[in-house]
Formats: sequence, C-alpha cells, structure tokens
Amino acid sequence: MIKKFVERYDRQVHRFLEILPGTFSWSLILFPVWGSFWIPHYVAYYIILFDVLWFYKSGSLAVTSVLSHVKLNAAKRYDWLADAKRLPDFGKVHHLVVIPTYKEPIHTIEKGVDSIANQDIPKKQISICLAFEDREGKEARDKAKVLASKYKNKFANFIVTYHPDVKGEVKGKSSNEAYAGKLAKKILVDRQRRNIDYITVTSKDADGIFDGKYLSCLTYKFLASDHRYLSFWQPIVLFYNNIWKTPAPIRVMSSLSSVWQTGLNSRTDRLVNCSMYSLSLKLLDDVGYWDVDVIPEDFRIFFKSFFAKEGKVDVDPIFLPVYADCAQSTSYFKSLVNLYEQEKRWAWGVSDDSYFIKKWLTHTHIPFWRRTVRVAKVLEDHFLWPVNWFAITLGATIPVLINPLFAQTVMGQNLPRISFGILTACWGFLLVILIVDLKQRPKRADVSLIRKITMPLEFILMPVVTFVFTALPGIDAHTRLMLGKYLEYRVTEKV
Repeated sequence: MIKKFVERYDRQVHRFLEILPGTFSWSLILFPVWGSFWIPHYVAYYIILFDVLWFYKSGSLAVTSVLSHVKLNAAKRYDWLADAKRLPDFGKVHHLVVIPTYKEPIHTIEKGVDSIANQDIPKKQISICLAFEDREGKEARDKAKVLASKYKNKFANFIVTYHPDVKGEVKGKSSNEAYAGKLAKKILVDRQRRNIDYITVTSKDADGIFDGKYLSCLTYKFLASDHRYLSFWQPIVLFYNNIWKTPAPIRVMSSLSSVWQTGLNSRTDRLVNCSMYSLSLKLLDDVGYWDVDVIPEDFRIFFKSFFAKEGKVDVDPIFLPVYADCAQSTSYFKSLVNLYEQEKRWAWGVSDDSYFIKKWLTHTHIPFWRRTVRVAKVLEDHFLWPVNWFAITLGATIPVLINPLFAQTVMGQNLPRISFGILTACWGFLLVILIVDLKQRPKRADVSLIRKITMPLEFILMPVVTFVFTALPGIDAHTRLMLGKYLEYRVTEKV
C-alpha cells in the first residue's frame, strides 16, 4: 500500500520529505522557547534526554577514536604488499583512481597524484583518470598538458576527461565522476580488454594525499573478501594537510572533523563511505555509476548500491590515513567564509534524505531491520546536525529564564544542575579526543614550546566555533531545502 502510494505520488512525496528535515530541526530548536511557557516539565525531560544522548555520543567517540588510532598506527607499520602478493590473482588487480577537479591549483593536484605515484604496488597496476570540467576552459587544458607530460609514463594509463555541461545535470563532483568513470571503463575494459572483475575504483579529491600503503592494503582486502563486489572501502580522512597555516577556528573544526572520521571507522554499523573511498568497478557499473542530478555523491552512491543489491552492500574500513586540506583562502576572513561554505555543502547532504526514505519505504523485500538501521543512523546525523548546539548549549537555561514560575519548582531548580553535571562529564571525553588529535596531527618543527603548550586552549573557542560553523550552516542548508531554494555546487577554494 505505502509502496504504491509513494510510486504514484513520487514528486509530491519527494517534496514533502524535503520539507521534513527543516521542519524537524526548527521544531526542536524552538521547542524549549515556546514549550517553556506551556509544558516546561516536558522541555526539561527533553533537555535531560538530549544531554544523556550527547554523553553517550561523546563517550562513544572517545572510545572508538582511540581504537581506530591504535589500528591506524598498526596498519601503517604492516606489510600489506607482502600479504597481497601471496594471494592468487594479485597480478590481475588494477586500480583506477578518479580525481575530479575544478579550478584547483596545479600544485594541489600534483601533490595528490604524487601520493598515488608513491604507492608501494607496481605502477603498471594503476591508472589515473583526471576529471576536469569542460567549462573551466583553456586553464584546464593547460594544466592537463603539464600533468600528462609529467605522469603519463608513471602509470598504466593517465586519462584526462572534460565533463561537458549537460542539460538536466547538476554541476558538481557526482556528475563529473559519472562521466569520467564511464569513459575510463570504455578505455580499460572495452578497448584494453582488462577484466572488470579485477578493477577497483578509488574516488580521490584533488587535495587528497594517500598513505603509501593504501592501494596494497586495498588489493589485499579486495582479493581476500568473499563480498568484493558488494563492498566499499573507506580510509580515515584527516584534515591536516595545511592545518598549521589556517586560523585557530578552522584548526578547531578540522581537528574535530578528523577525530570524528577516525572514530567512525570503528563503527561499521553506521560507517558510510565519505569524501574519498574505493569500490569495485563491477559494482559501480552494475548500479549505473554516480547520479548526475545531485551534489553529494558519496552517501548517494552507497545507498544507491545498497538498495540495488538487496541491502547486501557494506563498508569495510581501511585503517590508513588520507590527508585532506583544511578550508583556507587568501585572508583570515576569506578562510572563515570558505569554511562556512564547505560546512554548508556538507550539511546539504540532508537533500539526499528524501531519496533514502523513499527507498526505505519501497524496498520492503529487504529485511526491515537491515534497511532501517542503515537509514535511521544517517537520518539521525542529518536531522540533528543543526539541533545539537542549541539543545546542549542553551537548552537548560531557556526554561528557567523565560518561565519564573517553573524556575521555582524542584525540576526548575535541578534542571541546570543535572544538565551541567552531565555535560561536565563530557569534558573528560573531550580530553581523550584532544590527545588523539595531538597524536595524529603532523608535527611542525618551527612551533615554539609555549605555543605547543597553549595549543589546546584553542578549544575554548569551541562553543562559538561550532555555533558559527556547524549549527548555522546546518540550519542554513535545512531551511534552503525546506523552502525549495536549492544549493548550487561551490568548490572549496584551494591556495
């Protein structure tokens, strides 16, 4: 019944589901305000439950980030190539690395390609596909000429594509990669007759710098897996490339994002490929490549594959780092604007939720808990993105400030104390997170001892920084989607 209804009124259901996240987030943000006048006790229960949830999330992040950090250090020392070579068909494996780029400086692209050239597996087993946008014009072709001259003899193939503007497509990484992936498949499989069953595809951002053992580890996991055509592989994305060159607020956000990504690799129940990842070309080809009508491509390609393959697709963590750039521009203020726009673009992932929910409603042949757990965990992160800050930072103070009568009750007097106690306990988890970040950050020799000692004090800025660069871009994205003012793709500026 529900499946038929959704399929019959697809456009109306889709629009309703686009309005849903903004309605949900605004309702929860404003609930402590209007609820304090009419149902203050329920507001108090809501705040306490939210604080308990935050305590659980903070504790989970602290534990999983430590576990992942230990595994990361072990994986960096391990000889993945030796293990991969012992497996049958090692020589058949071929890695296609797709690098979508638009107006990135050539030195940014070079550093990323160099990290692939420095992989410890034979370079004849690697092909690069550098995916430009045709609208970049002569600048793109000039860069392509220089890069092809430098790298064409270092890999099996150095493919360059120019994604044209196509009516009906959304400009961005997803449509660009779809075009590049299809063209690369024609070259590798149709023309060169490589076996598609042994080709992996790695989506790499232009600024991404992979650990030298990534492809050998991927080769081992690919060959050793019984579900190689139903798997994504996810490294740990760390925003550390230029962290010492950025303003303090950006360092705080980059550190939090890096530790979050670190911990997430130990949570396979909610791990979804993000930013830079790998999968088999066979799976990618089977599901029809990346979608061309969306901006966020990573979560979309996972759930597209998940539902196309009857809920059997999973993400296998690779505990090796891939380093990415922090948001940075030519001035302090422009760098902050750059970060805000980046966070807003990430928050725009909420635009995919209508797609996920519709698939969840219509693919009833997939076991209920299998599809529900996968979708629910993503919806939780997306829906609560702009809500967390308001509930945690202001929640306990609002009812007692705007309702004097409630402030005189036992609940009113105890609410700030209970909330403060729970959130104070979270500072212990934050200390663990800071230590993990300190251990993982690249060392800088020219930093004075005093600055090293005072560096953790930057996290005093966290309440303000997370409001400006998490809550605001989150509610910005939710509100735009709710009002139908769709976001246009904007590449994070690189310097």
